[in-house]
Amino acid sequence: MSIEAISGAKTTSSSANRLVAEEDASLVAAAKARDTRAFELLVERNERKIFSMAQRITRNREDAEDVVQQSFQKAFIHLKKFQGESLFCTWLTRIAINEALMLLRRKRGSHEVPIEESSMRTESALPLDFLDSAPNPEDSCLGREQEQILSAALNKLSPGIRKAIELRDLGELSTGETALVMGLSVAAVKGRVFQGRRKLRETLRQSPKVVSRDNK
Repeated sequence: MSIEAISGAKTTSSSANRLVAEEDASLVAAAKARDTRAFELLVERNERKIFSMAQRITRNREDAEDVVQQSFQKAFIHLKKFQGESLFCTWLTRIAINEALMLLRRKRGSHEVPIEESSMRTESALPLDFLDSAPNPEDSCLGREQEQILSAALNKLSPGIRKAIELRDLGELSTGETALVMGLSVAAVKGRVFQGRRKLRETLRQSPKVVSRDNK
């Protein structure tokens, strides 16, 4: 399939997903052969999806834009290593999620990541009681302390369990999306998330700052 045909193609049939995969494979092959237009098309076809995912994880438009830029740069640099064992969009999504999670970890280290209560209130989210965003200095200080407590609790988890929690609860990916990114079964992801939530609850219950706040 030619690059020109792909760039002008419009698909509405039930075989759309298979066709997209075939087109992506053709574009990847051409991009590996140093066809810059082919890589530009890969960017155009995936940019919106990657940006949406990055914004869900980072909750910040500028950070999401940075993640998109870094992800495509890494994909371009390492394209020769892509063997086609998965779909290109899946490979790219893994790169982008890793970029987004690394950005969050850097921000957690500098205490800049907002742990929003709204992200903790759905049935599937972490059952943790964080502070309302009240404007008074005491609550703001306590909020920062609890962010640090959560960060420390996350860092105590094993890498596999921590990543499942970050993707499922902080990144708000579905269980299926998390399984796809991690290369695991849905059941395995559910198990890791269950273990992670349980360990986080135990750690947070043992924190004197959280306990003292709850008893006020």
